[in-house]
Formats: sequence, structure tokens, C-alpha cells
Amino acid sequence: MESSSLTARQLYAALKANPTRKRFRFGNKPALINIDLQKAYTCVGEFATAYETDPRQLEYVNALAREFRAKNFPVVWTYVAYMASGEDCGVWGTRTDTPDSLQNIKVGSRRAEFDDRLDIDYERDIIINKRMASVFFETNLGSVFNFHGVDTVVLTGGSTSGCVRATVVDSLSRSFRVIVPEECVADKHEAPHFSNLYDMAIKYADVLSVEETLAQLSVLAPSAGARR
Repeated sequence: MESSSLTARQLYAALKANPTRKRFRFGNKPALINIDLQKAYTCVGEFATAYETDPRQLEYVNALAREFRAKNFPVVWTYVAYMASGEDCGVWGTRTDTPDSLQNIKVGSRRAEFDDRLDIDYERDIIINKRMASVFFETNLGSVFNFHGVDTVVLTGGSTSGCVRATVVDSLSRSFRVIVPEECVADKHEAPHFSNLYDMAIKYADVLSVEETLAQLSVLAPSAGARR
């Protein structure tokens, strides 16, 4: 194992300055997946589980969502919420049982609500209640993307080291091109945030600025809609 005196932030900055892998780049039909941008994780100061990395994160996410809709590309929002007993959280929910615990994000609770700052089109956008880390785990998202002919996913949300990373790995495992706009993902702590951006950039995804993501998106032809 190679040792280093650099912090995770410094390692990631060095990789950005000198990339070691070619990019996947966008395909022809991207989808935007916004992961768990709900009050439990975005309302800093209200909930102990909330965090913020870039203060403009939700603004950037909204900008991406508008551009995706303008081109008739799918926009997906996920949230975590469990039944009153918490049993659908599985063994994951057995680690703790406090008011802040994962299993106690209940369906219909304030912690389960999307952040009020988000621009969600409830008639057009795809809303998914996920229960495990990856957006794809036991949801219908793979089928939905097959119907729409999706070949690329752009991922935002949190946490970088948790549900974002799990979805990145599952996306690549399904042969989707993967784009992560770095200002649009967040984590509780600096070290796991930057170490996972570093790892994803080397192995699984194009980690880009939101500006570059929007620029690449702008040159794609609009979609005629889902495959029929």
C-alpha cells in the first residue's frame, strides 16, 4: 500500500490537476438522479443528521433539473423513509434506535420531506422511496431507464461516501456512463467526501464541475421521449 502525507482533499486536488484516466463522457440519453435531498440531510441546524458541503448545492441541482427537463431527459428524486415499525429498514436499522436513527425517518415525517428549496415537478419527475444505499436496490429504476433508453446517469445528493457512492458503483455495474458534479454532492465530514470523490474519479465516474456538466449537457440533442 502506498503511503502519503497528503489529506484526502489534497489527493483529490492533485488528481484533478493531473487526471490519470480518460473520461467516459456523456452518451446520447442521460438521466439525472438526485439522491436523498430531504430535510433529514439538508436542514443543517434542525437535524443532527444534516450536512452541507457547498452552500449552493441545491441551487446547482435545480439548474441541472431545469436543463434536463428542457431537453426531455428523465429527472429522478429519491428519498429515504420507513414504515412505523422500521422493519423495512432491515438489518441496517438495527444498529441504533434513537430519534436521529435511520430507521426512524418515518413515511410522512418532516425528516422524510424534500427540502423546500428544491424545484421538483411532481407531474413529470420520477419520485422513488428507496430503503437501502443504492438507488437501484429493489426499485424499478432499472426498468424505467430501460424504457427511456438511458445510457448515462448524472448523480447529485448525499452522502458522497454513502448513497452516492453506492449508486455510482451500481450505475457503472449496469454499464451506464456516470457523471458526478462535485458541487452537487455532500457529506458529513471532509475526509470521506474528498476520499470518495478521489476514488470515484479514478475508478467509476467522471467527477466534473457543475459548470462543465452543464456545458456538456447543452450540446446534446433533446430527446423525443421514451422508447415505444
